[in-house]
Amino acid sequence: MNRRRLPLALAALLIAGTGYALAETPPLVDGEVRKVDRDAGKLTLHHGPITNLDMPGMTMVFRVADPKMLDGLKPGDKLRFTAERIDGAITVTRIEPVR
Repeated sequence: MNRRRLPLALAALLIAGTGYALAETPPLVDGEVRKVDRDAGKLTLHHGPITNLDMPGMTMVFRVADPKMLDGLKPGDKLRFTAERIDGAITVTRIEPVR
């Protein structure tokens, strides 16, 4: 490869790599807390579509990645969250409150 093409090739690799990393980030989904089960580490949410899991909007029970995520949550709270399939179980991996 000549010296003139090397910077273009490197730029293309960086752009392609960045796009791949962004595609791997699960999207935030709007939801509303219906039930919090701290003892079981589970959360019942009414939620919109979860595109990375090809799931329509519905109400369902999720495992949470870290039980501390449940601190301060109560039925009726609005939030945004990400969910991923971890060890075969659909798990909430991030929660952001909506104010």
